[in-house]
Amino acid sequence: MGRTVVVGLSGGVDSSTAAVLLLEQGFDVIGVTMRHLPAETTNSCCGLDAIVDARRVAKKLGIAHFLVDVEEPFSEKVIAPFESAYLGGTTPNPCALCNRHIKFGAMWEWARSQGADFLATGHYVRVQQMQGQYWLLRARDKSKDQSYLLYSLNQEDLAHLLFPLGDLTKAQSRAIAQEHQLVTAHKPDSQELCFVPKNDYQGYLLEHRPEALRVGEIVDRSGQVLGRHQGIAFYTIGQRRGLNLAATTPHYVVSLDATRNRVVVGSREDVWAHRAHVDDVHYVSGSPPKTALSGEAKIRYNMKPEPARWIPQGDGAILEFEQHQWAISPGQVAVLYQQDRVVGGGRIAKPSQ
Repeated sequence: MGRTVVVGLSGGVDSSTAAVLLLEQGFDVIGVTMRHLPAETTNSCCGLDAIVDARRVAKKLGIAHFLVDVEEPFSEKVIAPFESAYLGGTTPNPCALCNRHIKFGAMWEWARSQGADFLATGHYVRVQQMQGQYWLLRARDKSKDQSYLLYSLNQEDLAHLLFPLGDLTKAQSRAIAQEHQLVTAHKPDSQELCFVPKNDYQGYLLEHRPEALRVGEIVDRSGQVLGRHQGIAFYTIGQRRGLNLAATTPHYVVSLDATRNRVVVGSREDVWAHRAHVDDVHYVSGSPPKTALSGEAKIRYNMKPEPARWIPQGDGAILEFEQHQWAISPGQVAVLYQQDRVVGGGRIAKPSQ
C-alpha cells in the first residue's frame, strides 16, 4: 500500500500537529488548504492569515503546500442549505454538511487526483478495524471529541481516512506543535462559524437573505394570537428572551410554522420532548439495522450522550430518549453511539412528546 497522505492544513494547531505526526510515522505528506470563502474574508478561522499560517507550517515541516479553491461547492452545499433552513423554520448544522461535502468530499477528490493514498485531518476522533469493518470511535479526550459531526462517514470513507489526534488531548497536541516550533502552537481555537462574522447569524441573514424579515404572528398552542414577530428565521426552539409578549407567565418558543409564518409558544414544560423523527440517515456500517438499537444519543454538539433507543423506520428513524430532552430542534443532528462507537445519525425532522 502507498504511503502518500494529503493533510488538510487549516492554519490551526490541530492540523499542524497532525502533519507532524504523519511525518514521524513515515508518510509522504502533502499539505492542502481549501479556500472556501472569498479572498477578502477576514474571519480568524478562514481568512488570509490562516492561509499564511498553513503555508508557514508546511515550509517549517518541509512539505509541499497547495491552495485549492472550493468556494463554489461550499456555497452550494453548505451556505445555501444553511440559509434555506433558517428561512424554513429549522436550525441547521453547517459544520456537518461541510465535513460531508467539502472536507471529506471535495478535499478527498483533490487528494485522489494527486495520487494520494490517504486523507488526514486534525479532527479528534478515532478509526479502528474491528470485526471486519472500520469503526468510527469517539476521541480518547471526550472534551475534544468531534465524532458527532462525522456521523455521515461510511466504510468507503474510513478506508482512506487518517485521524492522528484521536488518542491525544489538546494540551498534548499543542506541546507537539511547540516542540517543533510551529507558528500555530499557541494559536487560539476559533469559536465562530466561518462564514458568519462574530456568530451573528441574524445580521448575516438580514444582509444576505433580506426576505427573512417577514412579519407574522406569535401564537400559543391553541392558535390564539399573542403578538407579532419579525421573521421565523430569527427564532429558535426553547427561546424565551426577545418575544416581547405582554404575559404574566414566561413563554418559550416550542415550534416554528413556516407554512403559516407563525412562531408558536408555550410553557417551559412544552419545550421538553423525548422522541424525535430523524431523516437523511447515515450508518457508518453502510447498512441500516434490522431491529431497534439501544445506546446513547446526542442532539447537539456540546451535550453529554444520553440513554436512548434508535428505531429504524423506512429511510429514517425514530429516536427515543429515556429522559425528556430540552429543545429538540428540527434541522439539528441526532447521532447514536454504542459506548465509544458511532453507529450513525441524521437530521432531526421533528420532535414529539
